[in-house]
Amino acid sequence: MKKRTLGQSSLEVSALGLGCMGMSFGYGPAGDKNDMIAVIRQAVEEGITFFDTAEVYGPFTNETLLGEALAPFKKDVVIATKFGFDIDRAQMKHVGVNSRPENIRRVADESLQRLKVEVIDLFYQHRVDPNVPIEDVAGTVKDLIQAGKVRHFGLSEAGANTIRRAHAEQPVTALQSEYSLWTRQHEREIIPTIEELGIGLVAYSPLGKGFLTGKMDENTQFATGDIRNILPRFTEEARKANQALLDLLQQFAVRHNATTAQIALAWVLAQKTWIVPIPGTTKGHRLTENNGAVDIVLSAAELQEIAAATAQIDIVGTRYPEQMEKSTGL
Repeated sequence: MKKRTLGQSSLEVSALGLGCMGMSFGYGPAGDKNDMIAVIRQAVEEGITFFDTAEVYGPFTNETLLGEALAPFKKDVVIATKFGFDIDRAQMKHVGVNSRPENIRRVADESLQRLKVEVIDLFYQHRVDPNVPIEDVAGTVKDLIQAGKVRHFGLSEAGANTIRRAHAEQPVTALQSEYSLWTRQHEREIIPTIEELGIGLVAYSPLGKGFLTGKMDENTQFATGDIRNILPRFTEEARKANQALLDLLQQFAVRHNATTAQIALAWVLAQKTWIVPIPGTTKGHRLTENNGAVDIVLSAAELQEIAAATAQIDIVGTRYPEQMEKSTGL
């Protein structure tokens, strides 16, 4: 597995990470614990060193899963987790954002226990809290870094001004935001900003929440509790309309003797050397397939060809419902 460094930091990780949310949360019923541990450990065997979780995934159960799965390997891997939500512990669900300093400190201590580690490698603010100045958030994480509980500070889905203000208080190692061939709004302002500041990009949902794998169509049914049931981009009409993007990917898949998923990941990897995609999966054979993307090189001419073709394709459906996009969309 090739390696990449996140921005101008010292944080080196595998060129592809593993997003672990879907093992416990977000896409229907949680996976069998032993099966998920097997996939995580297979990832380590295949050279993945970068694992992504959050306290809100479950809540709590995903961190616990990673803590158990990665216990034998914790000196060899980088684990990223996140703070920033209020969690109703009676109903076990998040009920809004909360980045007050006391909550950040509490989450850090609890995450350390669940992950079975002595230090959190990368600690992201999961969503910007409009009620807490970002300088207070960054300052609190700075204190945690000085206390030896956290190594690196990250933000998720933050705007350019917020990133600049946070970075001035405590250098931001990575921004985690959605980025793929069908989610590219961050190219306008966010990616130029983090490039200027030397911040890495961790691209979540680089396979478009599964759509870019080509394994679903307008007839696909999602399980109860699957977030895609409420996403505008995953209505039957939208999936049918967005088939044009899959048709394009398939052309390049045939050319490279690859899958559409591998081409989608290779495209993200080709955008910048400091971008690390973190596709999620619950299946070992898909993990191996995804990891094969690091060996696919799209030429400059091919990237131009993709750029020209995608400029003619209008993606149907927003990525989140309006209220979710504005507030705490996961």
